Amino acid sequence: MRKIYFISDTHFNHANIIKYCNRPFSSVEEMNKTLIKNWNNIVRDKDIVYFLGDFVLSKNKVKKAKELIELLNGEVIFIKGNHDKFGEKFRVIEYNGYKFMLIHNPDSSYTFNFDGWIIHGHHHANHLDEYPFINPKRKRV
Repeated sequence: MRKIYFISDTHFNHANIIKYCNRPFSSVEEMNKTLIKNWNNIVRDKDIVYFLGDFVLSKNKVKKAKELIELLNGEVIFIKGNHDKFGEKFRVIEYNGYKFMLIHNPDSSYTFNFDGWIIHGHHHANHLDEYPFINPKRKRV
């Protein structure tokens, strides 16, 4: 059975994200290798992964992104993050009668009149008071 996953903000090749988000890595190489290993331990080739922005930081982002995608399992559908050069601005999907907007930044003007759930990235785990992992009142994940 095909599974669907949502992820964002891997920030492959981004050295500062290790410090900024207190990631447990001593180098970008270690972080990249661990992210790829963990991804492939969960995601199978037939699965769908919605990537909700900020995939890679690199001088040649598109080339590096293509190289990384080749290493990752699953069919990856990209939503553009504030550090990305590719992907859709947002996507609306429906599942079991519920509408979901997939977007990087939940404060984007695209979300203002949307009457469904918003699945987003962008805030990492740094603003949990304002952006808890699940907010039923505001319909945000």
